[in-house]
Amino acid sequence: MTAPRKRSRRAIALPLGMATATALAFLPNVSASAADTDSSAARTATTTADATALSYVVNVRPGHGTSASVKKAIAKAGGTIVTSYDQIGVIVVHSSNADFARTIRGARGVQSAGNTRNAPLPAQSTTDMGAPQVLTAAQEKAASAEAAAGQDPLESLQWDLPAIKADKAHEKTLGSSKVTVAVIDTGVDDTHPDIAPNFNRDASVNCVTGKPDTTDGAWRPTAAESPHGTHVAGEIAGAKNGVGITGVAPGVKVAGIKVATTAGYFYTEAVVCGFVWAAEHHVDVTNNSYYTDPWYFNCKDDPDQKALVDAITRASRYAEHKGTVNVAAAGNENYDLAADSITDPVSPNDGTPSDRVIDPSKCYDIPTQLPGVVTVAATGAKGIKSSFSNHGLGVIDVAAPGGDSTRYQTPAPPATSGLILGPLPGGTWGYMAGTSMASPHVAGVAALIKSTHPYASAALVKALLYAEADATPCTDPYDIDGDGKVDAVCEGTKNHNGFYGWGTVNALNAVTK
Repeated sequence: MTAPRKRSRRAIALPLGMATATALAFLPNVSASAADTDSSAARTATTTADATALSYVVNVRPGHGTSASVKKAIAKAGGTIVTSYDQIGVIVVHSSNADFARTIRGARGVQSAGNTRNAPLPAQSTTDMGAPQVLTAAQEKAASAEAAAGQDPLESLQWDLPAIKADKAHEKTLGSSKVTVAVIDTGVDDTHPDIAPNFNRDASVNCVTGKPDTTDGAWRPTAAESPHGTHVAGEIAGAKNGVGITGVAPGVKVAGIKVATTAGYFYTEAVVCGFVWAAEHHVDVTNNSYYTDPWYFNCKDDPDQKALVDAITRASRYAEHKGTVNVAAAGNENYDLAADSITDPVSPNDGTPSDRVIDPSKCYDIPTQLPGVVTVAATGAKGIKSSFSNHGLGVIDVAAPGGDSTRYQTPAPPATSGLILGPLPGGTWGYMAGTSMASPHVAGVAALIKSTHPYASAALVKALLYAEADATPCTDPYDIDGDGKVDAVCEGTKNHNGFYGWGTVNALNAVTK
């Protein structure tokens, strides 16, 4: 399969009208727009004090600290150690030596090493992909008038909550304040009235450089940065407080772990830092609505890409070992991740991409395809796979609402949009769509399970998540746009298939079983 256009993040920000080419570029059989080209060009605009320095991960034996010989080899190869995560054996290094990775791989004690990016350090740009569909004052007023007794003002627009029985779950419990979900993302605006009541500052951090920055507020996005993380955080734990929307688990805590550069890149060293931080700060669930740049798929037969897979595998496994459930979005290309081959035309997305045919069983979307990570597909307002959602038998674990074009899946009134409503930085609310929006629904349900079973291990929480999901049979034939052509093929049984995995998550089961 070939992606129709250059891909950015796992959220689909659909502007007002939903008829623009930017919005339609995410939907089946529609060409990419000039906006994609403009976005690509803007993302390559960088400012840097050192036009040649790149970042690397060097992987060594875990648990023993960085040996003197490895330190010496790094220095001799022209590298400077930024930080090291001895517990997982990952060292973050900066170097201007173009041969650094090849040289250091030959050093004794080094198991793998590779560059994490192709753009010089640091990548700085202010572009983002589209803009959320911001709710107007009139729309807010109309929604408030439709709100039922006990609902937050905008809850009547949230078709996604009853789709997973979250509204019924809230009649039982809102979740435990002892449970924390960390949003590893573009940053979280903890001043937003829907997020502030449930925000966990102690578990929040800025990991963009690969080294934790605990400065107060460092986890927040700037005005120039994406609202993505704030929207995700609200979907998970938006407070049920008479303001705005309601999250899936409105009684749990949410933390912000900022890992994206201003340009919107999620580099390996930042993601490693995020998982380790979550592990060390007793986070119960992480949400990962991104893929790790610059490679959409990282092939282990390439020594640089192998090092990135190794580093993030170590970090995510370490977090799970510490009790954290890691949840990740499946992606928005309508790819079959269980196919024999996929054509990836966007990698490296910070360099010069070219079409390359990869085997998704050997080349991994990380962290989505890593062992132990809960992989989430998106559904729309009619409960079927979203037009854009990736799928694949044995890859997708569960499904949850991520939204879709109203043209394809129209919600029941009073909801008016097929997208997902959530908070935006600055105290507003807006609609977004993507598997980025599906993953936080699952993270929220996992948090409710952890609230119900506070002593459950990460493995048990995942097992309950799958067992309590509503079995969802294949949509066959899957002709989402009604043009008479099959848009994707679902393989498997009612209880386990490539579109919905073990089924659509169920929040009511999470708090009653």
